[in-house]
Amino acid sequence: MTPTTEQPAERETFTEEERAAMKERSKELKTATRRRSTKKDTREEGERDVQEKIAELTGAERAAAERIHAIVAEHAPQLEPRTWYGMPAYALGGKVVMFFQPASKFKARYSTLGFNDAAQLDDGAMWPVAYAITALAPADEEAVIALVKRAAG
Repeated sequence: MTPTTEQPAERETFTEEERAAMKERSKELKTATRRRSTKKDTREEGERDVQEKIAELTGAERAAAERIHAIVAEHAPQLEPRTWYGMPAYALGGKVVMFFQPASKFKARYSTLGFNDAAQLDDGAMWPVAYAITALAPADEEAVIALVKRAAG
């Protein structure tokens, strides 16, 4: 057998954005532990954290995040606002049900409204769990309301 002259595959590493998201998640976990130990109102604190993350956004991302936040507050008040990997998210029983990932977070073409396995979106053997968002028109808002209601149970 003769040795090959092929170069080994380029080493894959986390992007700067991925590393930043992991650092944010680590910080969130530490903050949650501290809040539980001091018995702070985690819903109120989570609301503040989400509002701060939304305020950091600009343009269509900010408008979409604000509207999604308002939809969740109105149509699924049982979901608790919190951040998750530095993104606005909403949880039930401590599990993240849904999140808003701004396009700028990972230099993507579009923002994402995503749902985790705690979301009750099951529809047969296959269903979507993420939706691309470039802007939210009134018809899109109706679709988001329906998804949020289903996801929250």
